[in-house]
Amino acid sequence: MKILVSDYIYTPNGFISNQAIAFTETIKNIGTLEKLRHKYPDATIIKTEKNSVLYPGFINTHVHLEFSANKTSLRYGSFMPWLYSVIEHRDDLIKDCDNAMMENQCKEMLHSGITTFGAISSFGNELQVCEKTPQRVVFFNELIGSNAAYADMLYGDFLERLKASQSCEESSRITPAIAIHSPYSVHPIILQKAVTIAKQNELPLSTHFLESKAEREWLESDSGEFREFFEKYFNTSTPVTNIEEFMHAFDTYPTHFTHCTQANKKELDYLANKGHSIAHCPRSNRYLGCRRLKIEELNLPFSVATDGLSSNDSLNIFDELRAALMLHNDIPIQELATRLLQTVTENAADILHLNCGKIAVNKLADFTIVTLPETPKREEEIALWTILHTKKVSQVYIQGEKYV
Repeated sequence: MKILVSDYIYTPNGFISNQAIAFTETIKNIGTLEKLRHKYPDATIIKTEKNSVLYPGFINTHVHLEFSANKTSLRYGSFMPWLYSVIEHRDDLIKDCDNAMMENQCKEMLHSGITTFGAISSFGNELQVCEKTPQRVVFFNELIGSNAAYADMLYGDFLERLKASQSCEESSRITPAIAIHSPYSVHPIILQKAVTIAKQNELPLSTHFLESKAEREWLESDSGEFREFFEKYFNTSTPVTNIEEFMHAFDTYPTHFTHCTQANKKELDYLANKGHSIAHCPRSNRYLGCRRLKIEELNLPFSVATDGLSSNDSLNIFDELRAALMLHNDIPIQELATRLLQTVTENAADILHLNCGKIAVNKLADFTIVTLPETPKREEEIALWTILHTKKVSQVYIQGEKYV
């Protein structure tokens, strides 16, 4: 048994002070140090630095590790030029992204307090890395393939990758999961097969959705910049589905929709009514010239996530939270800071169906400890000061064990 003492503790009911946490692999009790010491006299007492705040471990629901080699290869500013640059440089970027590079990015996430992340895997290259990293990993095996002639082959490859991740479940902190690449890149037949597998096995399910104006134009009217792209690379001028059909494919199973910057109110309300959620990636959306997701109008749960280094400059969750503070400038900053921290803790855990994300009895003992530069003058500002002043956290615990 261990007892962790911090100046402030972030709970579902806000920040509390003069309290401590007793834990093994899970949280056993919350109370004053005197009370817990009396109840667990043999426990190890761990006192944090002055001005420390104890949070549940942060959760990054959507990240691509496979493109971690990108620094200046890909073109930012607009979605279609970026996509063409991905096609041009993809093979070199994948070749240059070895295990050591991906392991380093996992460490970078760990030092920003991320104890769980959702890895979107196109090829399965990062599975070995995700087995070794101390964090929990929801391993989203991505399905792609819009051409009916190759759909069965690509679906077979997807099943093999899914099976490989399922074989790791007992020996690591990996949770196997399924990702659908996007409406424009997955044939409806294999899409429905994958959704059925997710539902039958109760696997987390994710998909990219309405990220760019070009995607919306293509799905709505077979027009726009995507038409030229599909004619050039796939010899087709007709999308395999439309927006409404794609959304209906997920009607029976809650899904984590990523981006949604081009979704209208009717579509967002539909997703909400079906129990879905959104992964919001503010820097990626800005760098690729996509519209701002109006989080102030959402009536469904959302998380804040970094996406991958193919469309970002770091996987540090605090960099992402600061970007969100600036992007959503119409929301009062104190209110927004509090809400953002909830999206990477409680919201994210609920979305991924994980027993963490809260400082509460019986939750997994996944903690992130942040040390503020001075004593906060007002408790209601702790969330804001946490986001503004933190680049690296002081300590990280996963399932009761210290890793930072």
